[in-house]
Amino acid sequence: MENLLRVGMVQLRVEREKQTNLEKTVHFVANAAHGGAEMVVLPEMFVCPYESDVFPWYAESFTSGPTLRLLAHLAREHHLYLVGGSLPEKTPHALYNSCPVFDPQGELVAVHRKIHLFDVCLPTMRFEESLVFSPGSSFTLFDTPWGRVGAMICYDVRFPELARLYALHGATIIVAPAAFNHVTGPLHWELTFRARALDNQVFMVGVSPAPHPHSQYRAYGHSMVTNPWGQIVQEMGEEEGVTVVELHLEEIRRVRENLPLLKHRRNDLYAIFRRQDFPLYPSCDTLIDELEKE
Repeated sequence: MENLLRVGMVQLRVEREKQTNLEKTVHFVANAAHGGAEMVVLPEMFVCPYESDVFPWYAESFTSGPTLRLLAHLAREHHLYLVGGSLPEKTPHALYNSCPVFDPQGELVAVHRKIHLFDVCLPTMRFEESLVFSPGSSFTLFDTPWGRVGAMICYDVRFPELARLYALHGATIIVAPAAFNHVTGPLHWELTFRARALDNQVFMVGVSPAPHPHSQYRAYGHSMVTNPWGQIVQEMGEEEGVTVVELHLEEIRRVRENLPLLKHRRNDLYAIFRRQDFPLYPSCDTLIDELEKE
């Protein structure tokens, strides 16, 4: 297994014109490749604004869509792994928020359909992905010369079970195209990526669109890489552009030897600690009844 991986983070500002976004993608992927990137990660919804009502208009089939053909060509032309951010995937029965992954031969080696849909009501914004998208139901791992890589999309990163499952199935790197916003980003972006990296002793790569001043949904930016010790290796600001980051994969072995969290998991205890044996979350009525008995 190779010990040094150069990852290119493409933080582009998404415009309403799909062709403009695709032209930017061609430019930035080429820049990343010229900077030595062996894997390039695009942001969530890099072809269209992050708005529920427009997703169907930008949706493509992943078997014959023009964006998929372009991404395959770019991966092959620059001989790199290309994690295609996400875009609306059209199937005969549903739409998905999906991330295609291509190998250096331009072959589609994985598709991650966002598992956890972003349905939230925040103090200053409301968003319901489920109005348009169906949730994915599969984990996504793919093998590379640098080890196994797990794929997530944005809201997936908030669920620690998924990152842990990836780590237990051999992932040493997790890529997460994402579009945190101006409300959640300042509070949770760095915290979440550092926590997922630390708890699972993996590299986390989170790639966001650059914020657009005229967008209804203002992305946070700040694409970043965090290492197995929970440190930030590289963080961008709000600017549009490309950053190539070196991932020294021997850090994973060293951290896991020095602090063997995954080996110290108490599976014997977790296996018997079931809800039917221990009512962890009794209702308020049950608690009141118990108090009255006392």
